[in-house]
Amino acid sequence: MSDSKQRKIAFIGSESYPFVKTGGLGDVMYALPRALTRKGASVRVILPYYNCIPEKYKRHMRFLGSFMMDLCQDGHTYFVGIMETELDGVTYNFVENREFFDWGNPYTGLWEDIPKYCYFSKAALAVLNYLEWIPDVIHCHDWQAALVPVYLRTRFEPTPVGQAKSVLTIHNLRFQGVCSIDHLKYWSGLPDYLFDYPVFKVNDNEANMFKGGLAYADRITTVSATYAEEIQTGFYGEGLDSHLRYHSPKLRGIVNGIDVDIWNSATDALLPSPYDIGSVIERKKENKLALQASLGLDEDENRFVIGLVSRLTDQKGLDLVNAIFQRIIDEKTQFALLGTGDPRYEGAFRYYESVNKGRVCSYIQYNEGLAHQIYAGCDALLVPSLFEPCGLTQLIAMRYGTVPIVRETGGLKDTVKPYDAEANDGNGFTFDNYEASLLLNAINSAKALYFDNRGRWDEMVRRDMEKDVSWEKSAEEYQALYDDLAEQE
Repeated sequence: MSDSKQRKIAFIGSESYPFVKTGGLGDVMYALPRALTRKGASVRVILPYYNCIPEKYKRHMRFLGSFMMDLCQDGHTYFVGIMETELDGVTYNFVENREFFDWGNPYTGLWEDIPKYCYFSKAALAVLNYLEWIPDVIHCHDWQAALVPVYLRTRFEPTPVGQAKSVLTIHNLRFQGVCSIDHLKYWSGLPDYLFDYPVFKVNDNEANMFKGGLAYADRITTVSATYAEEIQTGFYGEGLDSHLRYHSPKLRGIVNGIDVDIWNSATDALLPSPYDIGSVIERKKENKLALQASLGLDEDENRFVIGLVSRLTDQKGLDLVNAIFQRIIDEKTQFALLGTGDPRYEGAFRYYESVNKGRVCSYIQYNEGLAHQIYAGCDALLVPSLFEPCGLTQLIAMRYGTVPIVRETGGLKDTVKPYDAEANDGNGFTFDNYEASLLLNAINSAKALYFDNRGRWDEMVRRDMEKDVSWEKSAEEYQALYDDLAEQE
């Protein structure tokens, strides 16, 4: 890794905080480039210039130039504009085209999104050539950028950017960019031989953008070691398990981190009572009382408060929570939920609040300040996911001294070590099989330690706060991966 600091890395993806973010991908596209920049790499992030990017960021962008680019099977050409800004040492380039990106939200519908991200993948490579900024490695993210490795080794092979190696990261395999073969063939303008089973084809009628990108990428990563293993099985593989087993020599898992500057309980201005590891035990009580007051819960620092900050979907294990909810809540236990999603889960949690006044609050919308306050004011955070590629909420919880209760899947298994009473070790409570009774057992085990041996509970709280959940180690692993790729002929 002697020349790691000289590496030029281009990130290509559909979203990045603070410009546009709908989920964990936006966090990674922001935090990992910053971490790599701090380690001396030269990093450039390429994003679509969505209409929904806040004006306060657009005002600081400068126009670098434009060109016309052919795209479709019939050679139709489209405008490519280039905007640029810099943030925390990272250069951001935005691909401008009103026809594709002026619709409002980043994701509108798969039929419309396929042309949008065909255009974006090809335009991102064309922008690098236009700027004469040729990276050692191009790091692409999820299906929206999955055509980049394919374009790189076909249409762009003889151009300067064709020298670069490619990494494609799977953030969530459930979303793959599947459409009709004719639709993808027309909009991508890629040659017919790619639309066979080893690359795009999944059946006689359909093509899969992610499948093609995985086939052509020089390396595949995903966001935890356990998820890298899981997606090679039928249950977790979302129909691509055999494809991933075939490409397993170039697949590895690198767990995500979180931005420890944003998520810092000692400096968090959104908290009623900021704290560090030295003051966590007393100050968490103050934050708990403030949280209870703001949510209409009975104010009692001795209640065991469970938090859940999540999208309300099947993936998040909410059917397990539904099955046992009234057995979780008692005179000593409260529950604070923050999230939106499936109407049946929204309705269920509204009902739980209505029949458990003072014990349950279901806040069915997103509120950034409240999320911070839940992490600080709760005793435990629930993450019982059916599958979880990495998960960020359990990392944030530990950073704030809130004990995670999680299912042993994906990144949850890789980051939460189950409590061992004999060794007085571990940093959370876990369960393995996807069963409501096992979730209830894990919650009851946490409550037992909290009420029966508060000294050991407090030791776990401090262990959680000491755990390194930053991007530093992950960035070092990516650096090593980039070095290995860049040194190959």
